[in-house]
Parts: sequence; C-alpha cells; structure tokens
Amino acid sequence: MMQDYKFLKDINFPHDVKKLSESDLQELSDEVRTEMITAVSETGGHLGAGLGVVELTVALHHVFNTPNDKLIWDVGHQTYPHKILTGRKNKIRTLRQGNGLSGFTKRSESEYDPFGAAHSSTSISSALGIAEANKLSNKSNNVIAVIGDGAISAGMAYEAMNNAGASKTKMIVILNDNDMSIAKPVGAMRTYLARLLSGKIYFSLRETFKLIVSAFSKRFSVKAGKAEDFLRSAVTGGTLFNSLGFYYIGPIDGHDLDVLLPILKNARDSKYEGPIMIHIKTQKGKGYSYAEKANDHYHGVSKFNVATGEQVKTETNLPAYTKVFANTLVKHAQRDSKIVGITAAMPGGTGMDIFAKEFPKRMFDVGIAEQHAVTFAAGLATEGYKPYAAIYSTFLQRAYDQIVHDVAIQSLPVRFAIDRAGLVGADGSTHAGSFDVTYLSTLPNFIVMAASDESELVKMINTSVDINDQPSAIRYPRGTGIGLELPSIDEKIEIGKGRIIQEGKKVCILSLGTRLEQCKIAAEELKNKGITVTIIDARFAKPLDEELILRCAREHELMITIEEGSIGGFGSHVENLLAEKGIFDKGLKFRSMTLPDIFIEQDNPKKMYDVAGLNSTQISKKILDTLFTKDSIKVVKN
Repeated sequence: MMQDYKFLKDINFPHDVKKLSESDLQELSDEVRTEMITAVSETGGHLGAGLGVVELTVALHHVFNTPNDKLIWDVGHQTYPHKILTGRKNKIRTLRQGNGLSGFTKRSESEYDPFGAAHSSTSISSALGIAEANKLSNKSNNVIAVIGDGAISAGMAYEAMNNAGASKTKMIVILNDNDMSIAKPVGAMRTYLARLLSGKIYFSLRETFKLIVSAFSKRFSVKAGKAEDFLRSAVTGGTLFNSLGFYYIGPIDGHDLDVLLPILKNARDSKYEGPIMIHIKTQKGKGYSYAEKANDHYHGVSKFNVATGEQVKTETNLPAYTKVFANTLVKHAQRDSKIVGITAAMPGGTGMDIFAKEFPKRMFDVGIAEQHAVTFAAGLATEGYKPYAAIYSTFLQRAYDQIVHDVAIQSLPVRFAIDRAGLVGADGSTHAGSFDVTYLSTLPNFIVMAASDESELVKMINTSVDINDQPSAIRYPRGTGIGLELPSIDEKIEIGKGRIIQEGKKVCILSLGTRLEQCKIAAEELKNKGITVTIIDARFAKPLDEELILRCAREHELMITIEEGSIGGFGSHVENLLAEKGIFDKGLKFRSMTLPDIFIEQDNPKKMYDVAGLNSTQISKKILDTLFTKDSIKVVKN
C-alpha cells in the first residue's frame, strides 16, 4: 500500500516530474527512495543499485523528454526508480513475480524501456545504434546510456566506445561509478576510475563545479581554444575517455541535484557532434543504512524488515549446489596445486569466494569478461594447470566463440562449472540456463555432464579433475539438493556411463539433470496404472552411454528423454543414435521432453516447469498419451 506522499502520489509519468520545480526534486527523490525500499521489502529483488541512482533517475526524467529521448539502462537491475516514474508505480509490488513487472528493462513492458537488458555492458552499443538511426532519419532526439563502473570494464563496452568515438554521433553516456558491481569491480579500469575520484576536483568547492559547467557549456557552443582545453584537462582527468573520442566531464556528485541538473541540461542542449561522457560518483544502497553498511550493499535481497534490515531466509538444512561445488573443489585443490579457479565478476554467486579464501593466489576474478575468462583458462591449460571456469549458464553464452575456437578445437582441458542450469525463477528468461547442453554437446571433443543431485555433483567434480586431454563441463541448478550424504572426493564415475535407478518392462525414461526426482514420482503414478518403468540417470549428454541406451531401446515399448534444456540437446543426440542404429524400424516409440521453443517468463520455479511441461504429472501424461496413441501417418485420398 503506497504511503500518502507529498509529490509522488501525483507522479504517474515523466511529464509530471517536469511540472515540479527544481527545489522540489530532492524531496521527490526521497519519496521515490522510500517507496522503492518498502516495495522491495515485500517482493525481494535488487535493492542497492536502484537506491544509488534515485537522484539521477529523477534528474534524467526532469531534464530529458522521455520516451522520445531514449534512456537506456545497462543491465537494468537498477531501474526500479525508473519504473516508479514511468507509469508502473501501481505495479511496483509485483516485481519479479508471475505476470508482474520484470526486474530488468523490457521493451514489451513499457515504451520507456527502449532496449531490454539483464546482462551487462550492452547499453553503449545499443545507444549508438539508436543514435545512428536518428541520424539516418534526421531526428534530433537525445540518446542516453547509463552504465556502471563494473559494466564499463567489459570488452563489449570498450568496442562500443571505440566505435562511438570515431562516429562523431551525438549521444550521452553516464558512467555511474559506485565502486561496486555485484562484487567489487576488478582490473585496471577500477584503478583508473579510483584515481579520477581521488583527484582534487571531486572534493573541491561548488565554485569548481561552476568552472566545469562553464567549460562544458563553452566547449559545446564554440570551437575550443588552448586555454579551454587546458582548463578541461586541469579540472577533469578523463584522458582515456578523451582519447577514445568522448568529451569527458567529471567526476561529479551523482546525489547532488544542484550539480547534476545543470550538467545534464548542458549536455541536452549542446551542439557538440560526438559522444559525451558524464562521470558521476554515487553510493550503492544510498539512503538505507542497512544497505549502505552491508558488504554487497544489499545488491539482491529476499523480503526484509524495513525497520531492522533483517532478510527473510528460508530455513533449510539442504546443501546448496553452489556450495557443494566450491567445497569439493577446495578439497581437491588442497591435494593438487595445479587446480585454479576462474570467475567473471561472480565470486559469491559461483562459490569462488570460498575457493579464494583458501587459495587467493590461485583464484582469478577477471571482471565482467566471459570471453576473456574462457581464453584465459585455455592459456592456463596449455601450461599444465587445471582451470575451473565457474560461470552461470546464461553468461557462458557470451563466450561461445572462445569455447569453440580457443578450447574445443585445441582440445584443451578447461573444466566448466556451469551454475544456474535450467530455469531460475524470478530473474526470468534472461537468466535461465536453457541452452548450454545444446550448444556444448554439438562440439567435438567435449564431455558434458549434468548432475541429478548433490551427490552426483561431487562425483562429477572428482571425475573432472583427471580429465587432462579434452574440455569438460558440469551443469547444476540454482538452489539446494535433496539431502543426500555426500561421497568422498575419491569416488568417481566412468566417462560416458549412465546409471540405472530402477527397472521396469514397458517404458524407459532417460533423465539428464535434476528432473530425475520428478521422473521417480511419474513412475510411481504409472505403476498405479499397471505400467512399469525403467529410469536411467543418463549423467552424460556427451558422450552418450550408447550400450545402455540401445539395450533399453530394444527392451521397452517406449523410450522418453527428459532434460532441462532446449531442443537440440540430449534428446536430439539420443534420437540420432537410435535412428542411425535402425531402432525405430523395429517399432520403438520415442519422445523427447525438453524446454519448449519459447522464452519462459519469470515466476516461481515450479510454475515455470509447469509451463515447460516438465513436472511429474506432465511426464506421466506424455507417457500415457504416447503408449495409447498409434504412431501413424494419415494418407488423404482424393
């Protein structure tokens, strides 16, 4: 229930923000911040990033004419204030829920979201594309990209800046520098930005800001002379950005509207033909003490108590897959000094922070740079090291060429720990691990494993340590296991061999991944109908256990594959094997259950798997429908 705010109650769209005087904007910002905190306390979601850009969001919608002017947010997890001000205020308590607001920007949700995002570092590229389209169409609309200091370190952002600087196309890039992505930013860019922020300009008096605004305005209205260039270099320090062809201004206080507003206006009204970089300093978690003090500034939170900051945690004794992976890898690394860990700006999410505590010199966080992470791992592998690249399935997509060209073709033993495999719930389709089985299993030389439970995950890690002549991948989901006792790190499995869970006569289920428990429930439902089922935990999408699959195909009336991935993956490889061996000629019925050919929207995971058709009742229904429906082709005669 929204509070009785002085200004926010009358704000529905940005044109309402424009009606306010500049002196009222800070109070509006405070109200937006309060509304965001209370809403996220009820829904959970990304908190710290949005709190840090409240003043910026208010200022942008006050100064620019959105949606005609295009405002593009990198990643989009900081856009809850933007949603509150752009017609979605009354739905803000549906964030990240089924049929509710996305936790990111989404074109189909609002005309104020001109470009959807949830992965980082896309904003400058898309903004430049829109700006070039404006040029071709003789439009004068402004295009503004807001990108964080972590995201701007990614290779794609550099590529975009390089292109933008050479294009002489007007666009505005706002570098939101809060020294905090999901984890601490890493690399030389972080050092460079820190050096800019440590200069006297950021800490000087308001008069210095007046000089900046004066120089900024003059630069855009007349051709700069040597004196003005000297002033700009003296009060800024953006040599790198200047060299890339940007007019750089900053750093400025991103929470001070008295400074922010005139600079944004100057950028809006300038006649400068080229890209402009405005570097602002903000505080992630700003305005909520518990977020300000937390190490991650409450980057992502569950529901929480606003008064105490205490988050609601689901009580469980079940082990999280991520921690099982990390703790098992640590045990192996204690024995084997060649094991190293790699992550791309996700040490906490992948469990590599646990590895880093034990082996700080053998853990590499390369920043938001998945392409580099994969080839960096390949380089380590050439020298006899055993790299474990722990990357979410959805983020590994960003490095597919490197997987093919730098790892698979050279048959280098990089080990990919693929977290967040399958459907992930509230983050929706942008973060779903839907495609890794398909895009990895098609590659020669790859071993692709999928853990059905936490015990199997340990065995697969144990096995991967000794794979020294080809790349391998282990996929496992977000969340917790089923409560099994974990095996020792000496217990391994044979490459390409599945395991029989139970045996029956009529139907054979080949399960890859953690739908195995749903297959067991489906088998019980079918048993009550007099249909006995063999269940196989396939373990490997590649190489297939051909001997076991062919034997089961010959001994059963129906074979069905189940996987938490897209078409073209495990089931397609099984079907191809059966076709090549002529099994279908002997009357075998075959079905493959995969994720459907759609992007499944956010919801709780169970409901998402209902949409996918991969829960137990849907598995048993598929089997019954297939058993009692003749496979035939109707011939139509004229």
